[in-house]
Amino acid sequence: MSTANPRPLGIAALLLATSGWGAMFLVGKDVLHHVEPVWLTLIRYSMSALLFAALLLPRGAAPWRKLRLHALPLALRGAAGFGVFSVMLFVGLAHSVPSHGAVIVATTPMTTQLMRWAFDGVRPARLALLATALALAGVAMVSGLLFGGASSAGSTLFGDAVAFAGTLGWIWYTRGAARFPALDVVEYSALTVLASWPLLLAGALLATAFGASHAPSAEGLRLSWHALLFVGLVPSAISVLAFNYGVRTLGAVTGTAFLNFVPVSALLMGVALGKLPSANELAGMAMVVGGLLLHTAASRRAAAAPAARAAGGNTAGYRACGASAR
Repeated sequence: MSTANPRPLGIAALLLATSGWGAMFLVGKDVLHHVEPVWLTLIRYSMSALLFAALLLPRGAAPWRKLRLHALPLALRGAAGFGVFSVMLFVGLAHSVPSHGAVIVATTPMTTQLMRWAFDGVRPARLALLATALALAGVAMVSGLLFGGASSAGSTLFGDAVAFAGTLGWIWYTRGAARFPALDVVEYSALTVLASWPLLLAGALLATAFGASHAPSAEGLRLSWHALLFVGLVPSAISVLAFNYGVRTLGAVTGTAFLNFVPVSALLMGVALGKLPSANELAGMAMVVGGLLLHTAASRRAAAAPAARAAGGNTAGYRACGASAR
């Protein structure tokens, strides 16, 4: 009996994940009228923590022993990836529009390579550097930094800059996965959420105590509970698991390529709701998507280089590619 082809299910999982992330920006924008970013982040990851805890229960005591063993480093990584990233993303979103946030998040794989170059000395391939430059220029165009005078998007520059800075927290979080080889994908995702939750709670309480934020009112929670439920479960947990499944099924290069659909889905949903993008926004988004496609091609070439060497391919050609590969 033949085994079913997992590829269609992997593609469906990646589309589910990226659609969920794209929708988060539109839904989250409305929630911010009732719940401020710090508290939205706490509520979001309180719900996802419950779901992740339920996923760990069938695994017995082993994950909880790992949590006790690595509690502090897991908490710090989670606070950066879930706290810093989410709060800054929503602060940026409050001063921008959903499609811009989706575009900025789509640049994360390319920014990650720049961070690897800065901290690990791993120089990206020339094609990857070109992709990064193109994508960052696209973000600048979307935010209004380039040719902003022709579009109302010029007022979103502050919010877009805050959201982009917040992605550095997510990059530091994802880089931390390699420091915990004993944790699989589900365990790293779940344990970092659970370990960092007390820090997220403390941050929300301190921000409120010092007047930097306000706790949501009962009326605000009543008006936005359905949107909070969506943000807490779909993009914060289900999309993460679906993306991890798609990457495991189809590979990291294909998974990265599907990140193109995050800004595209946010744009299409915005159009469906009556928000038409400007010419600058369309051009900038096309640049970001094109940059991500170039980055995917560079990653595919870098992944193929070792196989070419093992097969006895052209040594000089491999050296030229491998010298700048990831």
